[in-house]
Amino acid sequence: MAKVRDYAKLAKDIIREVGGESNIVSAARCATRLRLVLKETPKEAKDKIGQLPGVITVVENGGQFQVVIGTHVGEVYDQVAEELNLDTQAGEQPEVKQSVLNRIIATMSAVFAPFVYILAAAGILQGILIIINLFAPAFAQTGTYELLSMMSWSPFTFLPIFIAITASKHFKCNPYIAVLCCCALVNPSWAEMAARIAEGESIKFLFIKLSETTYTSSVLPPLFLVWILSYLERFVEKHLHETIKPLLTPLICFVIMVPLTICLIGPVSSMAASGIANGYNALVKIAPPLAGAVIGGLWEVVVIFGIHWGITPVVMANFEMYGFDSFQAFQTVAVVAQMGAAFGCYIKSKNKEFKGVALSAGITGVFGITEPAIYGVTLRLKKPFACGCIAGAIGAFVTSFFNSYYYAYAGLPSLLTTVNAITPDRPASFIGEIIGCAIGIVGGIIMVQIVGFDDPVSEAAVSANASFDNRQAADNGQSAVEAGKKTTDNMTKEAANTVKAAECVKDAIVVSPITGKVIPLAEVPDQVFSSGLMGQGVGVVPEEYKVYAPFDGTVESIFDTKHAIGLKTKDGLELMIHVGLDTVELQGKHFDLKAEAGKEVKAGDLLLEFDGKAIEEAGYKLVTPVIILNPDNYREIKCRENTRLSHGEEIMTACL
Repeated sequence: MAKVRDYAKLAKDIIREVGGESNIVSAARCATRLRLVLKETPKEAKDKIGQLPGVITVVENGGQFQVVIGTHVGEVYDQVAEELNLDTQAGEQPEVKQSVLNRIIATMSAVFAPFVYILAAAGILQGILIIINLFAPAFAQTGTYELLSMMSWSPFTFLPIFIAITASKHFKCNPYIAVLCCCALVNPSWAEMAARIAEGESIKFLFIKLSETTYTSSVLPPLFLVWILSYLERFVEKHLHETIKPLLTPLICFVIMVPLTICLIGPVSSMAASGIANGYNALVKIAPPLAGAVIGGLWEVVVIFGIHWGITPVVMANFEMYGFDSFQAFQTVAVVAQMGAAFGCYIKSKNKEFKGVALSAGITGVFGITEPAIYGVTLRLKKPFACGCIAGAIGAFVTSFFNSYYYAYAGLPSLLTTVNAITPDRPASFIGEIIGCAIGIVGGIIMVQIVGFDDPVSEAAVSANASFDNRQAADNGQSAVEAGKKTTDNMTKEAANTVKAAECVKDAIVVSPITGKVIPLAEVPDQVFSSGLMGQGVGVVPEEYKVYAPFDGTVESIFDTKHAIGLKTKDGLELMIHVGLDTVELQGKHFDLKAEAGKEVKAGDLLLEFDGKAIEEAGYKLVTPVIILNPDNYREIKCRENTRLSHGEEIMTACL
C-alpha cells in the first residue's frame, strides 16, 4: 500500500532505483521535477521509478534524469538533499561528460527554478496593480501604490543576488562570496556612475574605459560571474595557506571578479542576451503570426524535454530593454490550450478514475504548471496533446494580430497572469491575449471531443468483461481458455497490453472506523485526497478519538508515524484510514497504537487511540480520510455522506 505524503520513503526509493548515492553526480529541482545527473542510468530505472506512488512520469533529457512529481517536488527534493548530504558533499562529486547544450539546459534549470515562485508572486502583484490603476487611475498617485509597486519590482531589481545564491550552489562555490560580488553589481552607486557615463563622462578602471551597462534585472552577467568565480575560488584556495584562506579568498575573489564583470563579462554577456532577444523580436516584427504560431504550438513540446528554462535570459532581456515582452504573451496561450485539452479529456472520458486525474491536472494548469496535464493526461493519450498544441498555435496566431505583450514578468505564465498584458497605451494588447487564450482553451476542449482518444480501460471493466465472458462460456460449454481468448479479443489492443486483470472480489461492506460526522471526500481540505488520486471514500470529522477495525481482515501496514493504517479484507478490498491531515509531521506524537502489522482483526477491534485536542492545538486538522485504495476492482463505491455515524455503522459499500 502506498504511503501518503511519505516523502522520505519516496526519496529513498528514487535514490535506490537510480543506483544509489554513489551513482548520483548532482541533484536539483524545478517547479515540478526532481532533476538528477547520473554517472550511468540503470536499465529499468525509468520504468520502476515511473511506477512509484507520487511520481507522474520520468523524462531523460538534457543529460538529466528528470522525475516529474508535481507540486510536492520541493518536499521530495528536501529529503533527497538530506539523504545525499548535498551541501557537504557537493565539492567531492565527480563530473560527468555532457554536451555543451545539455550543460546549458541543466544550468538554467538549476539557477532559475528555485526562485520562480518568487518572481511569479511579484508578477501577480504587478498584475493586481495594473488592474487597480485601470479602474482607479488616481490610485497611482498614492503612497500605497508607490510602496506596493516598489515591492513588486524588488525581486527583479535584485535578480543578480537570487542568481548568485542558486548559481553558487550549482557551480559549487562559496555563496557568500557570490552574493558579495553580485551585490556590487546592483549597488546604486554603480547605477549613478553608469548614468554619468551615458551622459558622456569618461570613467576608467586602471586603463580600461567603463561602459554604461547596468545590472539590475540582468541574467547572464551574474550567471557568468559566478561560473568564473567557481574556478577562481578553487584556484585561490589551492595556493593559499590554511591560516589566511578565510580572509584572503573572499578579498581576492571580490577584487578580481567585480571589475572583471563590469569591464568585460557584463558588457559582452549583456550584448549576447540582447542580440538573441533582438533576433526574436525581429521575427515578431517581420512575421508576428509565424512567431505566435510557432511558440503557441511548440512551447509545450519544449516543456516535455525540460529545456524551457533556457528562454529566461531572452525574456528578461526584453523586459530590461523595452519594458515588455511578446514571448510570454504567446507562451501563456500555449499553456492554457494544454490545460483546455486536459479538461476536454475530463469531459469525454467515461473512466471515473481517469476523469478525476484529468480534472485535477487541468486545475493545476490554471496556475501555469502543465506537467501533470501533459504526462498524466494529454501526452499519455497522444491525440489530446496534439489537440492542445494545435489550439495553442491557433490562439497565439490570432493574438499576434493584436500586438499583445506582457508588461510585467510572469514567473509561471497562466490564466492568472493574462492581466500582465494590460496597458492604457495599448488596449488591444489585453483584448488579444484574452481572445487568444479563449481560443486555446475552447479549441483544446472541442478538438478533443472531435478527435477523441482511446479511453483508458479500468480494471473493473476488464474484470466485468472477463466475468461475463466466463459465465457465457460456461453456458455454451466453452473452455476457460476460449473464454479468455474472447475477452482479449473484446478489449482494445492497447488495453490488452497495459491493463492488469483485477483480483476477483465480492461486494464488501465497510463500517465507520470512527464516530463522527461523515463528509464527501471532495470536501477534505487536501488535494491528494479530495481529487480522488488516492482512491474513493469519505472523510470523517472525529467526535471520539478512537479508531476501530471497519471489517474482518488483516492489518497490512502501519506507518512509522502511527497516523495511518492500511487494512485488507480476505476478498481483496484495500482500505486506508489516515487520521488527520499532514499529521505525519508529528512523528507519532499524540498517537497510541493498539494494533500490529500483519495481524488479523475483527470488525470493532480497537486499532488506535489519539489525542485529538493536542493534535488540533499543534495546528493540524483532524478530518480523517477513509479511502478504498483499489476502487477499480468494483463497479461502484456507495458512500454515506453528510451524516453522523457511530463506529460500527455502515459507511461504504463496494459493489461488483
